[in-house]
Amino acid sequence: MGKASEESAFLRGDIGVDGQAVEEVKDEGELEQTKVMEELVRGRTYLGREFLTWLLWRTNDAASLVTIDNEPITVVLVGRVVLRGLAGEATELNVKGVAAPYSAIVRRAIGDGLLLHVARLRIQHGEKLYEATVDAEHLAVRSAKIPKVLSEEDDDKITERLFLAERLSQMVDALFQRFMKVRITPEWAAEVKALRGWIESA
Repeated sequence: MGKASEESAFLRGDIGVDGQAVEEVKDEGELEQTKVMEELVRGRTYLGREFLTWLLWRTNDAASLVTIDNEPITVVLVGRVVLRGLAGEATELNVKGVAAPYSAIVRRAIGDGLLLHVARLRIQHGEKLYEATVDAEHLAVRSAKIPKVLSEEDDDKITERLFLAERLSQMVDALFQRFMKVRITPEWAAEVKALRGWIESA
């Protein structure tokens, strides 16, 4: 390695002051495993984005999608949404506002290839109202808001909070299962066609 090349490698952080590589070279098996894991995460993330985008479209008319304990669940997306895509002029879009998820700008962005990556769900189950932010990467519930706890005893309050948190998680899972029932069948083509029609009407 020439002096100029050595200096460049040092400035990039590839080699230390002793001229030795900073990191050990990974073997082919380790590199392949890393690649597979990255692809798996990307695949799950894409499915999560499809789910949130599908949910946006299906909740546009406030119809119930699933039922738990014989009580229908209605969902509406509220507040800020983040959309992401793999290519194009813009690969990420943040839209804020009370009705931001259903705005024409979000629908046009979906038409341009972006999908929802983060969304805030407001879920009505009977008389109880929940809120949760869901991200596509892990389909994890975060920044959750559960209904007011009615129990008066401390132990009962903790039990009720845990129950309500678990119920929120169950509802998000039920919505995802509803999506998957359609996603893995021939019905999906008709769903995509209808979704595209909704997008184009923006």
